[in-house]
Amino acid sequence: MRLTDFFSMLGGLALFLYGMQMMSNGLEEAAGNQMKQILQKLTANRFLGVAVGAGITAVIQSSSATTVMVVGFVNSGMMTLSQAVWIIMGANIGTTVTGLLIALDIGLLAPVIAFLGVAALVFLKNPKIQHLGKIAAGLGILFIGMDMMSAAMKPLQNSQAFIQLMTRFSNPLLGILAGAVFTAVIQSSSASVGILQTLARNGLIAFPNAVFVLFGQNIGTCITAVLASIGTSRAAKRTTIIHLLFNLIGTAVFTVLCLLFPVADLVASTAADPAGQIANMHLLFNIATTCLLLPLGNGLAWMATRILPELPEAEPAEDTVTQLSAIVHGHTMLGYSAIHLDALEHEVQRMILLAKENVQRCFQAVIHTDMDLLERAAATEDTIDLFNKEISQYISKILIYNRSDAGVAPMEEYFLISGNVERIGDHAMNIGGYTKRILRKNITFSSAALDELAQMASVTAEAMEKVLNRESNITQWLSQLAAYEQYIDDLTKRFRSNHIARMRQGNCSEEGSVLYAELLTDFERIGDHILNIAQSYSKIHI
Repeated sequence: MRLTDFFSMLGGLALFLYGMQMMSNGLEEAAGNQMKQILQKLTANRFLGVAVGAGITAVIQSSSATTVMVVGFVNSGMMTLSQAVWIIMGANIGTTVTGLLIALDIGLLAPVIAFLGVAALVFLKNPKIQHLGKIAAGLGILFIGMDMMSAAMKPLQNSQAFIQLMTRFSNPLLGILAGAVFTAVIQSSSASVGILQTLARNGLIAFPNAVFVLFGQNIGTCITAVLASIGTSRAAKRTTIIHLLFNLIGTAVFTVLCLLFPVADLVASTAADPAGQIANMHLLFNIATTCLLLPLGNGLAWMATRILPELPEAEPAEDTVTQLSAIVHGHTMLGYSAIHLDALEHEVQRMILLAKENVQRCFQAVIHTDMDLLERAAATEDTIDLFNKEISQYISKILIYNRSDAGVAPMEEYFLISGNVERIGDHAMNIGGYTKRILRKNITFSSAALDELAQMASVTAEAMEKVLNRESNITQWLSQLAAYEQYIDDLTKRFRSNHIARMRQGNCSEEGSVLYAELLTDFERIGDHILNIAQSYSKIHI
């Protein structure tokens, strides 16, 4: 194989992977956030769960992406381990679509398809048509890359060393290991199966040997979900164990069948083209394994729990920053915007809850001059600041890889939400910080002033609770929070007027008057940030 052929093969591989990336992005943008909603709502029935998992994976062309989304849902408690089993089974079926498309061999039409897709992207401004254009362009580029790889590999037909290497894969263990390692490296079973189909189409690997490599590729695709589960809850880690068990059991069963019975010969008779034979074997492997394990799905969940049992100690405390960036370790992969957004939603909600609790804690510290409460509030404020830092860095990393409008806009809003929550935390600490001044200067408030401050704290708490519990009608929800913000402003004006009247009557000390005004200002600013958060959420969920 000449050096130019090697470079051509690398170029073909690059186009193949980029085409798959474009298709995945285009399909996901066209589907919007519906994939996540479907996954969450339609998983109670095992057959429906398998169908949903297969359908979603067929759309985004990545079983890894579907599995990582499921890992995120289990980690956040929105999906049970039993529900996850059916989705994972379906995902393994859906991932065979790419191989079936490659087996159709539409290479002659690939340049035309790519041209039409690029033309739609460049000349048409309708977003929906651009999404379809991206899908078409990706499909065309994928097949152009496949043809380049095929042409570059043809000289290997005369290479005795390469042919000897391929014949070694007649050893099942070597074939399975090679397929698993290669797929784990490129983190895409669809891409590795496509390359295997190219080798087979050029006569560089016999189909009976290719089947063992194919089985290994099914195992290697689990690496992405394993990486995504780093730092997540034990339930989420069990989800990746189920994914791995599914493919290990399927590989063990099919390896034995292929060694004892002429399974490979039977599948070979279903298509004349070696690429079609591999696509059919891939489909048979996943459908048969699903049928075998479907009655045993709860058993898989039980086995995963036995492999990774509960720890004797409690889970990490709610005010501890955990797995934010680890939830989607493979953020450079495609089809992940749903889990990115879900991870951010989960962490931002926790951050808002901490800020809400800290506002109340700091208010109580002031009213009761409780330094212990203030120390607890300071520790929580450090956690809120750490959340803000982690979320900001996480979003920055995602935006480097995700350039689609559908993914970028929500990320920017979450960035703004995180900043506003952090500012609420700062104002809470301003409120709590007055405790020291009260103790140092022995400041007291009138009963009327205390009642007014309690009312401000109550309304603020109600507004933050409303932020945490969004309604399906976002417009109505936003209107309610705007009313809360206006009410806080109105209360601030009224209470300042009352305060001036008390000052004229000599009912307030000079130090107490200044402190009271500063407390009102902090509550008013918190109301402003609450409305900012609501406005950002309304843009995300519009």
